[in-house]
Order: sequence, then structure tokens, then C-alpha cells
Amino acid sequence: MEILRVEKLTKIYGKDTTKVVALDGVSFSVEKGEFVAIVGASGSGKSTLLHLIGGVDRPTSGKVFIDGKNIYDYNEDQLAIFRRRHIGLIYQFYNLIPILNVEENITLPLALDNREINQEQLNDLLKLLGLQSRKNHLPNELSGGQQQRTSIGRALITNPALILADEPTGNLDSKASEEIVALLQKSNKELNQTIIMITHNMEIAKFADRIIKIEDGKIVKEA
Repeated sequence: MEILRVEKLTKIYGKDTTKVVALDGVSFSVEKGEFVAIVGASGSGKSTLLHLIGGVDRPTSGKVFIDGKNIYDYNEDQLAIFRRRHIGLIYQFYNLIPILNVEENITLPLALDNREINQEQLNDLLKLLGLQSRKNHLPNELSGGQQQRTSIGRALITNPALILADEPTGNLDSKASEEIVALLQKSNKELNQTIIMITHNMEIAKFADRIIKIEDGKIVKEA
């Protein structure tokens, strides 16, 4: 079942002599439960694409359908709610709240949405993340890998339609990087979670079911 469809997505910054075409008519689709890696050099447009899919930015033209709904039909408030409920975002630099412990950081999206915490689901997630013994620790008491696992938990807690990971291993050493991608792969297989991961690292990309390569704002290869 198709969960994401991107149609002729274009993003242009500036105009005339300062015009930059970050994305140029990109189209593709993703099935529910797929793990897709989007690869490309710095400046290729891959992060711009991820931000547009996630509703963090708006395109110059084109459409993004998630579960059959064009997300850019929403106004800003509606889009913010949709993003919080249906999209899990994982960033390179974790973006954890320093005064909240692991459990509080993971459940923050539920608190912001005034939703009750399912304790059984939370416990299962902490087990999946290997953070049961660290749930009361603050971010500055964690390793980089543990902080990134916490941010993955925050993305997973709402059972989102899509997980979008922007260079999730970019700030980690090789061992922690492999652990994080293995965890994403496990979330994909065991929770049937749909994941789109941006990376410049082809070894990391090989963990995905499908690889889409972008150059100069265009898809040049799919494998």
C-alpha cells in the first residue's frame, strides 16, 4: 500500500542572479513498511527534499501526499498538528530537551498533544531502544548513541505514518552509527515502520530496502 507519493516537487531559493534550484521536479513513491535511503553529496538537495516531505518547509511547486492527503492543502496550524501526529523526525544533533530525562523526552510529543501515555507501549519501546536502565537520566548523562536512541524513541512513540531521519549517524562514531541504523532497521521490521533516511554514507544506506540517489536536485538513480 502506497503511504507517500511525491509529485514534481520543486524548490527554488532566490531569483535572477541569486536563483538556486534546490529541487527540480522530483517524483517517487514509498510503500508502507519500506525502508528507503536517499543519498547524495552535500548540496544535492536531499535534506531539502526531506524537509518538504515532513512539512517543515513548503515547495515552490509540486505535491506531497501522505496517506492520500496532499499535506500542503493544510494551513500552518493544521500542518503543525499533522506533523506532530503523523511524522517522526530524527535529526543529526538529537534536539533533546536538556532538563527532561529520557522518558520525558520520548513522551514529549504525547504531552504536547495532551494524549495519555500507554505505559506498556513505552516500556516496550524503552526495551527496543535498550534504554530501560537510563530512562531517568538527563541528556548530558548519556553517550551520543544513547541520545540518538532517545530521539528515535521520541519519533516512534506516536506510531507515525512516516519516520524521517536526516543524517541520523552524522554525529556518531562508526560503532554507534551501525547500532543506530540497525535499530532503525529493527523498528522497520518489527514495528512495520516506514522509514526515509537521508545519508551521504553508502555503507549506512545499504541497510535500507531501496536507495534513491540525488544529484543537483534531481533523482539520477534508484536501486
